[in-house]
Amino acid sequence: MNFQQLKIIREAARQDYNLTEVANMLFTSQSGVSRHIRELEDELGIEIFVRRGKRLLGMTEPGKALLVIAERILNEASNVRRLADLFTNDTSGVLTIATTHTQARYSLPEVIKAFRELFPEVRL
Repeated sequence: MNFQQLKIIREAARQDYNLTEVANMLFTSQSGVSRHIRELEDELGIEIFVRRGKRLLGMTEPGKALLVIAERILNEASNVRRLADLFTNDTSGVLTIATTHTQARYSLPEVIKAFRELFPEVRL
């Protein structure tokens, strides 16, 4: 099992089980999407989708349960990436702003306040 397979399961539900659209959204081929689904079903020993011939019609009960877990896993993986970005992106230093008196008085106060909340380590 891998992240790509979980993304395919999630995207299949989002794209109304249209594997061509899933492939387009994930920048891969439709045959690759089908292969990933088949491999995951074989690995887990369950059918994830309800089928009529080669067409996907919906999700089985185990598939619905898997989708909930896949969403959680993919969201947590995204959180890990954001956490890593916080520690690898340098968000401290000095920022000098050149502006007119009018902008400094009327436009910038809200922007500066929001900036300071997002980047408290940056001196203005």
